[in-house]
Amino acid sequence: MSNNDVSERIKTHLAAAPAVLFMKGTPDFPQCGFSAQTVAALKACNAGFHSVNIFEDPELREALKAHSNWPTFPQLYLNGELLGGCDIALQMYRSGELKTLLAQAGAVAA
Repeated sequence: MSNNDVSERIKTHLAAAPAVLFMKGTPDFPQCGFSAQTVAALKACNAGFHSVNIFEDPELREALKAHSNWPTFPQLYLNGELLGGCDIALQMYRSGELKTLLAQAGAVAA
């Protein structure tokens, strides 16, 4: 597989929904505490989001680190732009900013 294929997969995932979470595990079965906390914040905001289990695609996991210039997971994207990881998502959730941004992006169910 070429780097091009991986970046196309990243673009496809990012286009799947306004809010995209690249995480360890799945929303129902997160495989790390940080992923679990980020999912909980998104759910508390009533957000719909596309999730990608990075354990299922090691090539994608490595490519994402370069794509985002962010070495850790989870990685939360809004409209294709990296918002940040768990700490940033939780900080934004606590301040109310996360819900506002999710709503503006069309990721919150009315």
